[in-house]
Amino acid sequence: MTRVTIRNERSTDIPARERLLDATLGAARFMKPSERVRDGRFAAEGLSFVAVENGRVVGTLRLWNVNAGLGCPALLLGPLAVATEARGHGIGAMLMQRALREARTRKHGAVLLVGDAAYYGRFGFSAEKTGTLRVPAPYEQHRLLGLELKRGVLDGARGLIRASGDRIPKGLPAFLTGAIHAPTPLALAA
Repeated sequence: MTRVTIRNERSTDIPARERLLDATLGAARFMKPSERVRDGRFAAEGLSFVAVENGRVVGTLRLWNVNAGLGCPALLLGPLAVATEARGHGIGAMLMQRALREARTRKHGAVLLVGDAAYYGRFGFSAEKTGTLRVPAPYEQHRLLGLELKRGVLDGARGLIRASGDRIPKGLPAFLTGAIHAPTPLALAA
């Protein structure tokens, strides 16, 4: 395997990211519980990452602004995807480490996800403080996991996990959806 670079997603990566998600998750990606939360929103500022090998996007991970119940800002992770032929080389772990490091740097307090505890537990995620939270779609409660980046942030968090990030404006060209942040009016006019 050649060298893999983890970097912030660029708008030019979006078509490749979408092809990767279609190839790895297929139609199921639109049925995931977290998709109901992030649908129609931009990912959190500076928290969209890709893994690139030989100029090709082979992995992706994004974080989204949410509220974990009332008054508890957090991030929602997903999707994390790695190209089938690139699996087993630690790319998912590299993406996770980069995303969590950047979330801490940006002073976020917690990250939530719906996923496999056996995989995400090695990064510190657990269901310990998510039992009173819920996602607005069918899911298995034991798969709702959290990681506090600041101790105690999820203490007392309860209720519905809701999107709090910027909405994608209606009519935005498809090649810009999922960009790192909402474009400024000047960027749209250019």
